Amino acid sequence: MPQVTRPFEPPATPYGPGHRGVDLAAAPGQQVLAAGTGVVVFAGQVAGQGVVSVDHDGGLRTTYEPVSPTVPIGTQVFIGQPIATVNPGHPGCTVAACLHWGVRRGEEYLNPLALIRTESVIRLKPWTPP
Repeated sequence: MPQVTRPFEPPATPYGPGHRGVDLAAAPGQQVLAAGTGVVVFAGQVAGQGVVSVDHDGGLRTTYEPVSPTVPIGTQVFIGQPIATVNPGHPGCTVAACLHWGVRRGEEYLNPLALIRTESVIRLKPWTPP
């Protein structure tokens, strides 16, 4: 997993200050991969920055910026499919480039790192019936 350069900081109120996603260290031009299967609902410019938004099952929407989109609106994408390339210039980025990755369900912003599956080890203890 890429280095997190700025963590998720949920706002205390819907319009309050916070960081509604995570910033991940990247290289300029690095491919951005879809976090899950979904449909591209936005691929373009917002306030001078390239953005891609993907709607997923369960009401989730992921966003990626600053990027150069490589897929048009309406494209069905699959987990791990390239959807954009990273552009430098994200405010506050402390490395060559940062990808701001956000996720929300409806109007509620969530920590996108919760979408990343990590391996778990389950250990069953011996059980002796009574």
